[in-house]
Amino acid sequence: MIRVVLPAHLRTIARVDGEVELDVDGDVTQRSVLDALEATYPALRGTIRDQGTYRRRSFVRFFACEEDLSHEEPDAPLPEAVVRGAEPFLVIGAMAGG
Repeated sequence: MIRVVLPAHLRTIARVDGEVELDVDGDVTQRSVLDALEATYPALRGTIRDQGTYRRRSFVRFFACEEDLSHEEPDAPLPEAVVRGAEPFLVIGAMAGG
C-alpha cells in the first residue's frame, strides 16, 4: 500500500481527508503512483501533471524520505521506504513570489 499526501486544495478536489492509500501494480515509480491516484480519483486528472504530455505541472513538487524527487525521471523507482508504506509520497504545491 502506497501512502500519498496531497495539498489541501487537491484533497478538496478529490474529496478526501488526510493521506490516501493506493495499490500500485508493478514497479513503484512517480508515474505508477500518479496513474493509480488519477484512476482512483479521476477529478485529479490534469491537476498534478499535464494530461497531454504527462509532465509535472510547474508549481507541483514531489518529495519522499526528505528528498526532492521533482526532477527525477517519472519511471525511476521510488525509495524503498515509500514502497513499503513506511514513508509517504508527498505532492506539494510550490510557492512563488516575494
